[in-house]
Amino acid sequence: MLDPRPAKLRSQRDINLWRIPLALSLAATALFGLTMIPDVLDAYGVIHIPWWLTMGGIDDARAILSAMMGAVATVLALIFSVALLVLSMVATLFGFRLLYRFLQDWVTQATIGLFMGTFIYVCLCFLVTHEDAHSRFIPQVSLITSWVLVVFSFAFLVFYSHRIATSIQNPDMIARIADDLHPAVVSMRQCGPGEGTGAPPDDDAILRRAESGGIVPCRKSGYIQHLDHGALVGAAREAGALVVLRFRPGQFVLRGEPLAAVTPASQRPRLEAAIDRSVAIGRHRTLSQDAEFGVTHIVEIAIRALSPAVNDTFTGVACVDWLADAMLVLAETPLIEGNWYDTAGELRVWVPAVRIERLVKLAFDQIRQASATTPAVLIRQLEAVRRLAPRMPAAARRMLADEIEAIRDTATGLVALDSRDVELAYESARAALFALQPSPS
Repeated sequence: MLDPRPAKLRSQRDINLWRIPLALSLAATALFGLTMIPDVLDAYGVIHIPWWLTMGGIDDARAILSAMMGAVATVLALIFSVALLVLSMVATLFGFRLLYRFLQDWVTQATIGLFMGTFIYVCLCFLVTHEDAHSRFIPQVSLITSWVLVVFSFAFLVFYSHRIATSIQNPDMIARIADDLHPAVVSMRQCGPGEGTGAPPDDDAILRRAESGGIVPCRKSGYIQHLDHGALVGAAREAGALVVLRFRPGQFVLRGEPLAAVTPASQRPRLEAAIDRSVAIGRHRTLSQDAEFGVTHIVEIAIRALSPAVNDTFTGVACVDWLADAMLVLAETPLIEGNWYDTAGELRVWVPAVRIERLVKLAFDQIRQASATTPAVLIRQLEAVRRLAPRMPAAARRMLADEIEAIRDTATGLVALDSRDVELAYESARAALFALQPSPS
């Protein structure tokens, strides 16, 4: 029984580092208001707070609050420094495209929020604690709550340190990217209300039909991040038209470039606004409908690791292993062909398809080119082909056959011992690939 793969993918289009800290800061302010209620009632003699809930006199209270404020402020500054340092390390080791994973990490945001909220709470307690000739007020319940918040915040700091220490490790980062591929591929295939299935069309015929359609230009330059195909299918069904998109999610579109064609052309004015709303364009790529981007993430880590400046063979090998798992994800959950139908089976939206053979080539080519002098990575690529061969579709196996030939050619400049190891791995991979091909009759 195989473990289920991850099913949820967090959006990359809504990345921020302030939402959770702001919410926890407001919550701390509200908590202060609540804990002040028994303190005020005790001050007016309405209730009596037991002695074991008190923290001494006015001098003791101010000393405790001053110490807690100083400690929390110092640690808060340290957390910001560590977070910025981690972001710098990630940009250097993994590439700037992976920064979003740390910015949207809930542990980092919660840690910052806890210490900000605790600092605000302690400051408010310090402000209301006073003694003069006419009055004396010591918020005993709020003081106890301050102590609890400080202890809890420092306990959470231990978990934050553990999270940072594990998340910046190369194998953990690579595995998380591979895990995100499955929900990304699944989300690409999900049909919404008002969508159905139909017979696969002739792509060349669709493109010829689009040549006579009404052109919808792109309003701004950027990457296509998300396609709301459900809304677009509904709009096209009402107009009795077909929307042919020239680009798929992940591709870059120039301002004024043809984004889509509407057939019949007479329906273009009616659908132009719907296309504009349904196609989200931004400054960076996202993984939500772009499986190719996930493969590129892992390839980029491998290329950085195999560069002469780093020369980290083990990370390169780990990337090959997890790319094999990514290819398996794509084989188990085939990519959508780019055709979206209404409930009557009529084609309403056509998008250029992502072929698995293209992703196989992307997963192997650049790493192979960067590993000309690293036989361990070349051998691991050949081993990955051998293990993947029985579980890949025919088109992907044909591309894998081309890849093992390229790997063999790349290894021609190695020493005799390494060349022999590569040759053995090549023969094993080739045997696994061609054993699955039907013999000629």
